[in-house]
Amino acid sequence: MAFIDYLHRAILILMQKAGILGGGQLGRMLLQQAANYPVETYVLENDPQCPSAHLCHHFVQGNIQDFDDVLRFGKTLDVITIEIETVNIDALEELEKGGVKIIPRPAVVRMIKNKIRQKAFYKEHHIPSPEFLVVNNRQELQDHLSFLPAVQKLGEGGYDGRGVQVLQHAGELDKGFEAPSVLEKMVDIKKEIAVIIGINEQGETAVFPPVEMVFDPELNLLDYQICPANLSASLLQKIESVASGLVKQFESPGLFAVELFVDQRDEVWVNETAPRVHNSGHHTIEANQTSQFDLLWRILLGYPLGKTGLVSCSAMVNLIGQPGYSGAARYSGLPEVMAMEGAYVHVYGKKQTKPGRKMGHVTFLGESPELVSGKAQAAKKMLQVIA
Repeated sequence: MAFIDYLHRAILILMQKAGILGGGQLGRMLLQQAANYPVETYVLENDPQCPSAHLCHHFVQGNIQDFDDVLRFGKTLDVITIEIETVNIDALEELEKGGVKIIPRPAVVRMIKNKIRQKAFYKEHHIPSPEFLVVNNRQELQDHLSFLPAVQKLGEGGYDGRGVQVLQHAGELDKGFEAPSVLEKMVDIKKEIAVIIGINEQGETAVFPPVEMVFDPELNLLDYQICPANLSASLLQKIESVASGLVKQFESPGLFAVELFVDQRDEVWVNETAPRVHNSGHHTIEANQTSQFDLLWRILLGYPLGKTGLVSCSAMVNLIGQPGYSGAARYSGLPEVMAMEGAYVHVYGKKQTKPGRKMGHVTFLGESPELVSGKAQAAKKMLQVIA
């Protein structure tokens, strides 16, 4: 009987149809990994020229924020995941009621996509996170001058560095947002860390080694990152404990990227969580035994979780559209970077560049964090996306 049950489960896995809401670079890399699995892939996206369009079995043109489009897309599928949070949650909840497996659960995406609800969740579940207030418009900032310096984050709509504004003093309130948002007490940051955690339907988890992130101060985008992060054993344990504890509170299968601050006193604070594959995990394609994309497919299709240990030290640098250039993308310095030892170049297939747009990344593998960090910084100067 056990063998028959196993065989039946295996047949079900082989027959699964999996949908991805969104067709950007995250969907593209997820689909590249899907080629190793017996799965039929579907993508819903408005742009037929998006990075994912030619890699899926079935491309469906539609709006991931439209209830009817999402409902029609998902009705015949076995499992659906997302590559961006700005999706129609009502439609996903309706599909879930109809028996379609949604990973992560719609209720979790609804909470995380709104930073006000996300911060309230942290507070309710005693997750260490910077002190915050909720403001509804720019005028309300005047009532909280004593709370400055602080970081204002739009409740919804912020993405890739947009929707975040640092307010140091009263003279900067005119930079504030005229919309519901979180006003978060500024942390004296020593390090910014990201931890990616996969959790399956049985509650089993797989934790990737934390990475240290360095951000572009102008764009507020990830500039480059190093793995493993330079952390003491006690701080590493604290970070993994906080991140794992948070993910388990979601009570949902999925892959989650937890971004954290370490302050000057080595206290750990959760900054934000993403309920999907994430920029901070791109290095795992080459640098880990299982990549973040492979791990998500294992969760979606019901396979055992993979090992997440390091194969090598790594550094990853984002390829960002250069200031002053908009139009057909051209990659200056690409052959030179490809010739560097330990370099793995990923170009996302976006035909048009504009300032600050993520166009690709390069991962470097090497014997030490110092070595790969130096190569990443050299590549950033050498390889530029222009038009």
